[in-house]
Amino acid sequence: MVGVAGFAEQLLNGLTIGMVYVLIAAGLSVIFGVMDVINFAHGELFALGAYFAFAVVAPFGGTGFWLALVVAPPLVGALGAAIERFTLRPLYDRSPLYHILLTFGLVLMLNDVITFLWGKQAKALSAPPLLDGPVTVLGVTNSLYSYFIIGFGAALSLATWWALNGTRFGLVVRAGSMDREMVRNLGVDIDRYYTLVFGAGAALAGVAGVVLGAYQNVNPGMGNAVIIPAFVIVVLGGLGSFRGAVAGGLAVGVIQTLTRTYLPVMEGLIVFVLMISVLLAKPEGLFGTSAGDGGESDGELLAGRTGGVLSDRQRFRLGALAVGLLAVVPFGVEVLYSEYVLTLLSDALVWALFALSLDFVMGYAGLVSLGHALFYGTGAYAAILVLMHVSPSAFVALAVAVVVCAAIAWAIGHLSIRVSGVYFAMITLAFAQLFYRAVFKFEWTGGSDGLFGADVVYGLGGAAMELDEIAETVPAVSEEGLFYYFLLATVVGAYLVARRMMRAPFGSVLQSIRESERRTEFVGYDVTAYKRRAFVVSGAMAGLAGGLFAVQDGFVAPSLLHWLNSGEVVVMTVLGGMGTLYGPMVGAGVYVGFEDLLSSYTDQWQFFLGLVFVVFVIALPRGLVSLPERLLETAGRRRGTPEGRGEARGDDADPLVEEVNE
Repeated sequence: MVGVAGFAEQLLNGLTIGMVYVLIAAGLSVIFGVMDVINFAHGELFALGAYFAFAVVAPFGGTGFWLALVVAPPLVGALGAAIERFTLRPLYDRSPLYHILLTFGLVLMLNDVITFLWGKQAKALSAPPLLDGPVTVLGVTNSLYSYFIIGFGAALSLATWWALNGTRFGLVVRAGSMDREMVRNLGVDIDRYYTLVFGAGAALAGVAGVVLGAYQNVNPGMGNAVIIPAFVIVVLGGLGSFRGAVAGGLAVGVIQTLTRTYLPVMEGLIVFVLMISVLLAKPEGLFGTSAGDGGESDGELLAGRTGGVLSDRQRFRLGALAVGLLAVVPFGVEVLYSEYVLTLLSDALVWALFALSLDFVMGYAGLVSLGHALFYGTGAYAAILVLMHVSPSAFVALAVAVVVCAAIAWAIGHLSIRVSGVYFAMITLAFAQLFYRAVFKFEWTGGSDGLFGADVVYGLGGAAMELDEIAETVPAVSEEGLFYYFLLATVVGAYLVARRMMRAPFGSVLQSIRESERRTEFVGYDVTAYKRRAFVVSGAMAGLAGGLFAVQDGFVAPSLLHWLNSGEVVVMTVLGGMGTLYGPMVGAGVYVGFEDLLSSYTDQWQFFLGLVFVVFVIALPRGLVSLPERLLETAGRRRGTPEGRGEARGDDADPLVEEVNE
């Protein structure tokens, strides 16, 4: 009976957490179902609900909880409505994947707002005295507050379901999700309804923040902690399905709790295994409607403009000049600037290679990977393990990192490429989180501490030497400068290889897939096979970047595989201009430099970095590489010259049209 009572208690705990997940995922799922928006900032809105509640409860004590439950969700809902009105609305004619990019920028901003207003320390938010104390029901003892969460969450979920299915508001919203233009032509201001839906979804997240904050605690990382489980839930239940969000939320809460108690080795892993299985077997989820075209959106991903104001020769000369300037940097150390500049540029080069790897699949094959940190982190772990247990040679370690990541990319690509659009983004996120959780489980990965202390030599066999030994023979360059040159040569070499591949027939097919996948398939190319090959190359290059990080710093940690790293490299790729190879590398350099500059002046540097990215996604989606042409077009329009009327097409012109004109 003790075992039965213990199981019942854990089941009740799982239902308590599951009901909070329902409130979070319900808003997320409704927003996607109506507006096709994957909102990564939903977790931060959830956290804001908890912090707003703390601000209300602090002066009133435990009785202030009831006031917070009334005040905090509308505040979060109003903020959500403002986000939709001023940031998301201009993007509705683009691919829904741009919503992911924009809301990731909002994650950076909102998280910094939280730490600025309330600090980085956890806050205590107590449950009201009325709901305090244990209660025994059918031999199972639990807190009265747990029963309150379950009952209150169920009532609110039922009310939300009724609002969507039993009111005129719900009728208009459902009609708008099916055909927005038709509803607008009937005289309905559907944009206003969309704003209300987004605000209502945010308010539900705010409610979840209030009730969970009083159940556990309030801390700045709570948004990041729940957003991934929320995505697991909406994928399991079905993107856009309210019923699926309820079933998925309860299931994930129960599974997580029971796994933690009875099968701890699988804690944090099993839900991602389920998520991957559902995406492979039924991408639309258990209760979702048919995925149709596999999740492919009507909008397009806007690649950077490789033509325009600069010719190929001019871009080559500019690139050679940039490499030349980078090559002379070590000679200015301790003369013009400190050695920190060399360290900063080394970090930028590693991220540049990482961004280049993502551009291979996102900028050319049109596949947005939200789990690319998997290959970056795995490459780092593979390199450090080789250095510690097989060979101290950096060349051997990097080669193994590339091969291991290429093999993993082949296996994941073989499974994942069958889905596309947001479903591909979700399955890559699931695989990355699966690997991220797994590295905590094994002793040979160092667990949460990671691995460190590897010796590194350069060369093979008896010809291998440590950098300090090589530096003695090259007195003009320090040990750090030698590694910098090794890193620069590797990154430039990887870029030249990628450039050569993109100028080959393989690259031409990838670009045609990006422009029109159906037309490429119609003329006889195996689109799926080309995407898989691109994914393998991309994974191998990301593994090389991770291996370089491990060789440079001599340590690895699980954080290298965290989804935030995947988000950051997506930011860099879009910021520079995807689909150009060099654009994402420029974006990585600007991102790293801007981060370093801002962090030296303010602790809230992420807010300004996120703000810049949000502006770029809205106003300059083709990235920094398109800025010169955009400025010339703007100046031309003001002068009324032909250039201002769009004669400078660059590479955006359709090659079939050019062929016909010739």
